[in-house]
Amino acid sequence: MSQAPDQPAVTPRAQDYAQWYLDVIQRADLAEHSPVRGCMVIKPHGYAIWEKMQRELDDRFKATGHVNAYFPLFIPLSFLAKEEQHAAGFAKECAVVTHHRLKSMDGEVVVDPASKLEEPLVIRPTSETIIWAQYKNWIQSYRDLPLLINQWANVVRWEMRTRLFLRTAEFLWQEGHTAHATEAEALEETYRMLDVYADFAENVAAVPVVKGRKTPGERFAGALETLCIEGMMQDGKALQMGTSHYLGQNFAKGADVTFLTKEGKREYVYATSWGVSTRLIGALIMTHSDDTGLVLPPKLAPIHVVIVPIFKNDAEKARVLEEADKVLAELKAQGLTVKLDDRDGIMPGAKYYEWEAKGVPVRIEVGPKDLEKGSLCVVRRFTLHETDRKARKQFLPRAEALGAIRPLLDTMQRELLERARQFRDARSRVINSLDEFEAYFAGKDAGFAWVHWAGTHEHEEEMANRFETTIRCLPFPDQIPADARDPGPCILTGQPSPQRVIMAKAY
Repeated sequence: MSQAPDQPAVTPRAQDYAQWYLDVIQRADLAEHSPVRGCMVIKPHGYAIWEKMQRELDDRFKATGHVNAYFPLFIPLSFLAKEEQHAAGFAKECAVVTHHRLKSMDGEVVVDPASKLEEPLVIRPTSETIIWAQYKNWIQSYRDLPLLINQWANVVRWEMRTRLFLRTAEFLWQEGHTAHATEAEALEETYRMLDVYADFAENVAAVPVVKGRKTPGERFAGALETLCIEGMMQDGKALQMGTSHYLGQNFAKGADVTFLTKEGKREYVYATSWGVSTRLIGALIMTHSDDTGLVLPPKLAPIHVVIVPIFKNDAEKARVLEEADKVLAELKAQGLTVKLDDRDGIMPGAKYYEWEAKGVPVRIEVGPKDLEKGSLCVVRRFTLHETDRKARKQFLPRAEALGAIRPLLDTMQRELLERARQFRDARSRVINSLDEFEAYFAGKDAGFAWVHWAGTHEHEEEMANRFETTIRCLPFPDQIPADARDPGPCILTGQPSPQRVIMAKAY
């Protein structure tokens, strides 16, 4: 067998974090840039991760009473204009369709001037306006409420500076849009769905998050309250991983959506919206991966186990592949997703590197010596401590090895969350003065700064201009560490502050 063509090494995180991120995506074969500037092609391995995310989230949505629907990609410009604050928030990111056909002229394909639309259509940056236009027809009385709908879709936000998965002109997401009879019910929904996101982030994606509110200047356009979950990436920067918005009656009034109450009065409904996107794949990469490549939590790994046969001649090959097929069948019977890499012409070492770069949690090696001993070589993709290389590989009796795979995956899932939480806690600091804040973010190990704050939106902009930091959230009380629960003066204005906020550099 011949060695596979050499692949470029992954740039170490400590050397160039931004390039490391792109290298991990390339080596794992997750996505690539498309011919359309700012857009990406999600390749099969990357899309398989998104599909697992969809299943996990969709099950949680349906368990809380939501159903899926689909709404148009095109939104009449006048619909956006009905909710002025909302429209202003997305105005600079909107792609607009003005004509509906092309024609051939002098050997070129050009826009047909005669096909100009009576009203321009916006390619959806988000769907509140088009959805609420339909809700007007669906909601008549209190019996039609609550209306709990989600859609899986693509959206377009015309970004000038893009990065695969984190910020692209077109991306995939889900967006929930609900209508309620009372403010209390709508607020309950807003908090419930944030809890759903936090549960997914920590118990499926293994990313520890802080739950809290956005400041007024950072709220979703048209929302009265925006809740979020914030995770810390391995460079210490924050990543907003999901948001849930209480919209009050703003969109209901814009679309004139009213209902007849039990008392016979006509009132506007109360609304929420909430969403996560393929940005979650970026969060996985930047939270867990290493200098070898992608690391995936087992619950989101498209392949749980890869089996690599090892042999030197045809006689060994036949025996080893027979055993590998049996191991494959027994693991599949356990409900695991398993890949047998029996490709010819590629050395085992090249296969190891490829599947490690793709983040497969467990590798099983089967060779002639294993057959003689009745054992299997089980290799973990990662350990709790990256330097503990010896703990990665075990030689176990065959039956013990096969019985250990599912518990091992559960252990690895827990360890990823623990490892990420340890990292976040080590890179978080309670800070009490502006000088301390400046020194902290001038260093290499900055992360989450827990600071007192009582400033205005203009003060937030001052901090962003001076230190490139933003208030990630006003954490809920139960999210605040014990040593950060004291009241104190705002680090910028000196005004009294009842609680600390998280400030950080962010994506």
